[in-house]
Amino acid sequence: MTKKPGILGRAYSVLILFFLYAPIFVLIAFSFNSSRSRSVWTGFTFEWYASLLHDSAIMSAFYTTIIIAVISSITATVAGTFAAIGFFNMSRRWRMPLVQVNNIPMMNAEIVTGVSLALLFVSLGGALRFNLGFGTLLVAHITFCIPYVVLSIMPKLRQLDSNLVDAALDLGCTWFKAFRKVIVPEIMPGIINGLIIAFTLSVDDFVISYFTAGGNVMTLPMQIFAMTRRRISPKINALSTVLFLTVLVLLIVINIREAREDERNKQQ
Repeated sequence: MTKKPGILGRAYSVLILFFLYAPIFVLIAFSFNSSRSRSVWTGFTFEWYASLLHDSAIMSAFYTTIIIAVISSITATVAGTFAAIGFFNMSRRWRMPLVQVNNIPMMNAEIVTGVSLALLFVSLGGALRFNLGFGTLLVAHITFCIPYVVLSIMPKLRQLDSNLVDAALDLGCTWFKAFRKVIVPEIMPGIINGLIIAFTLSVDDFVISYFTAGGNVMTLPMQIFAMTRRRISPKINALSTVLFLTVLVLLIVINIREAREDERNKQQ
């Protein structure tokens, strides 16, 4: 019989949540403040959100962020899907070490990954004559998104009945047709979750982007950082709020999908 948390335990949990989220709620509230004050509320306004649309630097960073996120998430999802299927079909002797290697980027500190990729791109750039920029940023985002896609798809592959694939092959399907008609529909929830997670991570990333983007490309997190170094503008509050709500909505979608999938599995 599980013991319910007491009053002290609930108070401790509330305090933790308060210290975690109070600064974010303050930021969101003051993004609607009519004055530039960061401590005195003077009135409600959407002025700072409207001004974002007329800031060329912010809009350029927004377009770059969306383009990078869309391309990297789709590419990482395709690559991660085939990688997960490859891992799943290996013998245990080879699969376990390779899965552990795949998990290293998720457990590794982002700054280590960012510096490592930057050193790799700089060394290759000297030989192949290219500089840090949009291309290196895109490759970096694809690289750190793939492990999360693999992690999302592997459980669905374990739930897959291998007899379905064998039956499709026995009935005359080619491997690619069996993959398209049998495997993909069965693991589609994992593929979609992996795609959303990859998109969320790409939109939200700052550290790896900072080391691999060079001096001519800016994403939204990098633009926020650059703006805070010059002066604290209310537009930073508005831009941070937009970024936070975007990531929050995507995470809610992921959790709702996983909850529905768990309910479906329990009913079967």
